[in-house]
Amino acid sequence: MIKGGVKKTPGHSLVELGNRVYDFLMGDQSHPESDQIYEKLEEIATRLREEGYVARTVNVLADIQEEEKETALYYHSERLAIAFALMKSVSGVTIRIVKNLRVCEECHLVIKLISKVYEREIVVRDRSRFHHFRDGACSCKDYW
Repeated sequence: MIKGGVKKTPGHSLVELGNRVYDFLMGDQSHPESDQIYEKLEEIATRLREEGYVARTVNVLADIQEEEKETALYYHSERLAIAFALMKSVSGVTIRIVKNLRVCEECHLVIKLISKVYEREIVVRDRSRFHHFRDGACSCKDYW
């Protein structure tokens, strides 16, 4: 693909908090609070594992080790945006995210779980539709 001049569009997600918009790229560490965001991602991963979550890496196309595939999924832009929003907003506030690409199957599952575990409504507008996550379910009924 690279030789043919085809480039993959990088995924990025926007989240609005306090009348300010924050932009996150996959694996982005340029944010001033990157360390805290990545710590929050670890906390989220731990809480989800305690609830029985196991990452499904079958859809990760990269030719890397299984552990690295799981780590790569953690750093999708919407997960960074959600971690930041959980850090910066008070309990009960709906998290709203806009993503330039379609949410992957694994992130869709994870966001459903986050909505349940953290008792938050999360609205994600991806390239295809709006997803309204609440109490571990999505408005798309897992068809997107």
